[in-house]
Amino acid sequence: MIDQHILLEECRQNKQLAQSKLYDKYAPQMFTVCQRYAKSRCDAEDILQEGFIKVFRYLADFRNEGSFEGWMRRIMVTTAFNFYKRKRFISSESELVSLPEGEVSEHEVIARLLHEELMNIVLELPQGYRNVFSLNSVEGYSHKEIGKMLNISENTSKSQLTRARMSLQKKVCRLNGGYQATNLLQTA
Repeated sequence: MIDQHILLEECRQNKQLAQSKLYDKYAPQMFTVCQRYAKSRCDAEDILQEGFIKVFRYLADFRNEGSFEGWMRRIMVTTAFNFYKRKRFISSESELVSLPEGEVSEHEVIARLLHEELMNIVLELPQGYRNVFSLNSVEGYSHKEIGKMLNISENTSKSQLTRARMSLQKKVCRLNGGYQATNLLQTA
């Protein structure tokens, strides 16, 4: 197996074999990231390709400080948002869903779901909710960072996250035969 530093250096030198190896190594993980923000599988594939073009174009900017995978993930997320900004698909408002509180922790509910089921539930969220939920709960961005990325206020980000969690709780409860999850509603 080739050392990552050597692989990256060869990619910086535009060696196609190294670029192919890098793509093969990281494409599955990055595709999962792209799917979180895409409206369809086809869009996720387009975002992935655009993202990798940017990875190779800006590879010289990566200074081997921190995680290379994290650096790539940030490029994929930014690419996804720019993809929809260009197409003018990002929506600005959605309805507030009112849900009753339940008794099961978030960890217990999520443990019962297969990754694919959870991903499908998240993909059903309205675009604005899904973006904020994914950026905060999956990628770990703060509401301030999300606000800057999506050009929304920090409070709007918090509100969208709360609404996303409420919507997810409702869907998860249906999946689990009415078994409710309260901690999914906790705000960040």
